[in-house]
Amino acid sequence: MQQPVFTLDRTQPEALLVRLGGSWHLHADPPGPEGLLTALAPGVRQLRFAADELEAWDTRLLIFLRPVLAAARQQGIEVRLDGLPAGVQRLLTLAAAVPEHAAASAPERLSLVERTGRRTLRLFEESRAVRTFTGEIIHQLLRLLTGRAPFRGRDFFAFVQTCGAESLPIVSLIAALVGVILSFVGAVQLQMFGAQIYVANLVGLGMVLEMGALMSGVIVAGRIGASYAAQLGTMQVNEEIDALRTMGISPVGFLVLPRMLALMLMLPLLCIYADVLGILGGSLIGVTMLDLSLVEYLEQTRKTIQLSQVGEGLLKSSVFGVLIGFAGCLRGMQCGRSALAVGEATTSAVVTSIVLIVVSDSFITYLLYR
Repeated sequence: MQQPVFTLDRTQPEALLVRLGGSWHLHADPPGPEGLLTALAPGVRQLRFAADELEAWDTRLLIFLRPVLAAARQQGIEVRLDGLPAGVQRLLTLAAAVPEHAAASAPERLSLVERTGRRTLRLFEESRAVRTFTGEIIHQLLRLLTGRAPFRGRDFFAFVQTCGAESLPIVSLIAALVGVILSFVGAVQLQMFGAQIYVANLVGLGMVLEMGALMSGVIVAGRIGASYAAQLGTMQVNEEIDALRTMGISPVGFLVLPRMLALMLMLPLLCIYADVLGILGGSLIGVTMLDLSLVEYLEQTRKTIQLSQVGEGLLKSSVFGVLIGFAGCLRGMQCGRSALAVGEATTSAVVTSIVLIVVSDSFITYLLYR
């Protein structure tokens, strides 16, 4: 098997003929294209090839020819490939048809005015999407109130089970531990003044007014809100939501409304459940560390907590349920058409839900105490 070689034939004026010979394969040591590139002088108008003496070839020949052809075309030289094997011609044509990936350019540097303008426009688009989504929810809710339910009852009860019964284990664990933490922190300070009994007040008020509703909302946002966004985002990717619109079924009424109603119904119940477990978790520290009896601890808690304070926690949890369902379903409906977009929608749903929970909690607390 001969070594790969090429010779240059300049017998015709303004034309360069390249004769290829030997075996051009990956394990050979072919000559570089530098000599041929140098031969592409300004006087050359046509570049042709002859493969009569070519024994064998593979991609090594293509690696040799690509820079030569690119340099010839850049100098305006006519390139004729009819002298090459048919397989080489097809591969070179295919390689020229697929554009090379452009190198990643440096990010565009925008001025402060341009950045502000783009963010303002993005904010307006986001607010318009939120207003449109809210209007569709209100419209479908009015249909429900008039007796024309836009969703199936069994779907609603399935969401109720997911939001309620299936969330009990994680809510139980977190609520009990939060009660233990509140009781322990209070005990460290109140023991200094001999006021251990007021640990029951601290834990009871903390769980009923804030921590029960807040922790339940955060847990449900991470568990249910993310699930809603992932479900609707996957349906968006699979074009199932477009299919519902094609059949004349409102995706908001059929998919979003039952999810939001299930959350609004079940989150207050989870809040009450978390309040009870938090108080029981606090009693564990009161009985073991502070030498309080369980009856004494629970009686002090009963005297401290008022029904209006329980109602405040339930009001917050109801609002949290609406906000979690709204954020999760909104991000799911806004999802793009790729698997990456589903992950982004899920993350955005959790972040948006937690932000809305904290902001609304502060706002409701301010209004009630005013």
